[in-house]
Amino acid sequence: MLRGVRGATTIDINVREMIMERVAELLVAMVAENGINKEDVGAVIFSSTPDLNSAFPAAAARIMGWSEVPLFGTQEADIDFGLSLCVRILILWNTDKLQHEMKHVYLRGAAVLRPDIAKSVQ
Repeated sequence: MLRGVRGATTIDINVREMIMERVAELLVAMVAENGINKEDVGAVIFSSTPDLNSAFPAAAARIMGWSEVPLFGTQEADIDFGLSLCVRILILWNTDKLQHEMKHVYLRGAAVLRPDIAKSVQ
């Protein structure tokens, strides 16, 4: 069964190092919360808001050793009321877990997107 695990985080400033750090933090949290083995991952989609252009968020996964997993990056639509400096991740995961068992992770300023399930990382 293929399931989706969502996550998002915000970046304080548009610099490569911070993008890499925050994306790695989010990816580690998503994997830990769900018990994901990267061998079971079909693909990962990364999106970032237009104000983040100092790095490809997917590069953080490559640095972490996700060299065999297909990764795809895209840019969010530039919406006036959208959350700025935000990276979102969707992990497509082959698992026997049920949909309601997926633990989605929203960190830092992205907690406003899903306050009902957000983690308290500031």
